[in-house]
Formats: sequence, C-alpha cells, structure tokens
Amino acid sequence: MVVDTRNERVIPIANLREFFRDSMDDALANQRVRIDDHTAHYIVNMLTLFARSEELYERTPEGVRLRPLAAMLTDALESRTAQERNAVLQRIGDVALFITGFFADSLARRTVPVDYYIAMGGNAYGTLHESVRNTSRGRAMGQVFEELARKFQLLVRVLDEVSSTAQISSDQDLLRLYEIWLRTGSSRAAQRLRKLGVYPLEGRGGRKAN
Repeated sequence: MVVDTRNERVIPIANLREFFRDSMDDALANQRVRIDDHTAHYIVNMLTLFARSEELYERTPEGVRLRPLAAMLTDALESRTAQERNAVLQRIGDVALFITGFFADSLARRTVPVDYYIAMGGNAYGTLHESVRNTSRGRAMGQVFEELARKFQLLVRVLDEVSSTAQISSDQDLLRLYEIWLRTGSSRAAQRLRKLGVYPLEGRGGRKAN
C-alpha cells in the first residue's frame, strides 16, 4: 500500500498501478529522462508487483528475506536452461532497480555500495538483452531490456523521486522535509513541498543543494 499525501489516505492495491504510472510520468518529466512507452509500462508493472512484499522477498533457510544479488547471479550461472537463466537475470535487474531506486538511503549505510547494485542490475539487463534479442521474446522485450541496461542509473534517480512521492505519510514527515529545505535550500525538497501544497518562501532556504 502507498499513502496518498494529497488526501492523507491509504491507496488500495487496485489503484497502485495508476499511482505509479502517474508518479513515473511526473518523475520522468522532472528528471528530463525520456524512455520508450513499453519501458515505462514495464517499470510500472514491476513497481506494482514489488509493492507486495511477498513478491520482493523470498523464503530461505534463514527465513523470509531479500536474497543477495550475488546468490541470484550464481543461480543464473548454474541454470540448466536459457529460460531459467533469463528469468533469474530479469529478477536481478528488477530487484536491483527497485532497491536502488526506493532504498538508496538504506544502502548507503551498508557495506555493499549502491554502485554495486547499479552495476549488477545494469549488467543483468544487458546480458538478458543479448540472450533474448534473436528470439520471439526478444522481438517483444529486447529493446526494453536494452534501454533498462543503458539508462539504469538515470532510472534509479527517477524511481528515487517516485519513492519520495510515496513516502510522505505524516505531518512529522512533512515537517522533516520542510526542515531539510530550510537547512539546505534544496530545490528538490522545495519541489516536493510544492507538490504537497506547501509553498516555501523564496530566499528563506539555506545553501542550495539538489
């Protein structure tokens, strides 16, 4: 579920796809990133899927958790068929894009750098594109995977903005965002405040930061 900050209510799961599509359109425009409609549709579907925690996390001997990308890569390398390998590569790319876009702050506090996830995700999509491009599936999805690989880092920024839209869920969060703008003068914080109906006064914010 996602909190609709404009009306302060929980958006039911049935409306998540529409929410993510609108948020993606806004973020792409704000970040001045252009992608094919099929790629945007793919990302919206991926976000809608991973909004359900059971689709993102896996059952392991250690409990329900997010499997490390390195373990998934091992699965891909040890796959018996190209179809199995491609399915794992697609999951690596999807998980890496979702995690870096939505949880970059959490990754920054871990020993594994964000760049590792970006490299793993981009390479997974790139390898997947090479694997499927001469197949019937490749004719339908090959260019999507190619664009995801080529623009992975740009799309991380886009999803970070989508995540920011979804995470202002209380007055306390709104106040924290306003304090960030006061201290830093962040144009991005100011933009988010305006989207939430708060219009910071020009010249009141601190040093400029994006």
